[in-house]
Amino acid sequence: MERNQINVESALITNDAVVFGLLMGVLGLVFYTSASAHPVFKAIYRVVPVVLLCYFLPALFNTIGLISGNDSQLYFVASRYLLPTSLVLLTLSIDLKSIAKLGPKALIMFLTGTFGIVIGGPVSLFLVAQFFPEVLGGTGADETWRGLATIAGSWIGGSANQTAMLELFGASPMLFSQMIAVDVIVANLWMAFLLYWAGNPGFFDKILKADTSAITALKKKVEIQQKNNVKIPNLSDAMTILGLGFFITGCSHFFGTYLGDFIGENYPELKPYSLDSRFFWLVILATTGGLILSFTRWRKLENVGASRMGSVLLYVLVATIGMQMDLAAVLDNPVYFLVGIIWMGFHILFMLIVAFIIKAPFFYVAIGSQANVGGAASAPIVASAFHPALAPVGVLLAVLGYGVGTYGAYICGILLQLAFGG
Repeated sequence: MERNQINVESALITNDAVVFGLLMGVLGLVFYTSASAHPVFKAIYRVVPVVLLCYFLPALFNTIGLISGNDSQLYFVASRYLLPTSLVLLTLSIDLKSIAKLGPKALIMFLTGTFGIVIGGPVSLFLVAQFFPEVLGGTGADETWRGLATIAGSWIGGSANQTAMLELFGASPMLFSQMIAVDVIVANLWMAFLLYWAGNPGFFDKILKADTSAITALKKKVEIQQKNNVKIPNLSDAMTILGLGFFITGCSHFFGTYLGDFIGENYPELKPYSLDSRFFWLVILATTGGLILSFTRWRKLENVGASRMGSVLLYVLVATIGMQMDLAAVLDNPVYFLVGIIWMGFHILFMLIVAFIIKAPFFYVAIGSQANVGGAASAPIVASAFHPALAPVGVLLAVLGYGVGTYGAYICGILLQLAFGG
């Protein structure tokens, strides 16, 4: 989705090469200071997670006009080249048997999150309208409910589903741009919260009385394996890891473009399910490529840091996502933002209640929510913030989001139309 309110003319730095250097400098500084023994830095990082700073500092640069995330191509490059490569490198060492032992709770929480978004849209608009009836104002294409339907599309599937809801329910361009701001700010604030607590999920696990044994067992198994087999990578190892990862990404682009275009031209009835999306197939094929490699000798690349290299690429993506967030946009159309915040709050509360009932770990709440709201670009980031071994869980659930996104968003749009369409 497109993010930001700052025009390129007002940004101080518009050269993407310079912006990329700035982002990499920020990432390097954050990780350098996080490893420092200086008491000031140790105190900071006891409170603020590394990944959160990697996310918010670029957002601050965008907000103050130092850079313009909306007009930069860095997010596109990171999401199309670095993300699929990181997915390959994070999944080539996956232990499918251990993932299967995590049980059905992750899927339950994902579907709970979807249901919370579907119901939360009409509920939040109704509640806000009781105090600010003007939020229902507008006629025709400017009716608020039409714009909220596009947010539902974004929060259950992604930009392809959002575009489908725009075409289906006919929000005006002005209303759509305002809803994009609500979508981006609210979703990113929730993601920031998840990244913050990913380093200390025990607080919520204790409240939820969660059974975390399967997750703990998986993390310990991966850590033991890495400790017993890890070795210092040489230049040949590093080039092999990157070469393999980007080769699979290139193949995924080639076949993903063909599949997306072929389905779009010959099977238009499949478009509502995002099966004509090149990005959809890119994520599917890259993940599948990593899974296939996990059954071959290439899996041993994990011993020389394949997942670590994948995490590096993922952190670059984190920075490019952050640079698209305009923290000041919350001041625009505050009533719409109030609807969005209540909507997200309903989604979160519903998930926490179900998690408490089934004793699901906070990780399932986080990844089930982010697989809906954030999709394939950010679900692996949140999952890997808990532990790199858990990143594939985020990928698999995010892919599922593409499948149910159109259904869920359409149902939410119909409910909004029935309640507020007049």
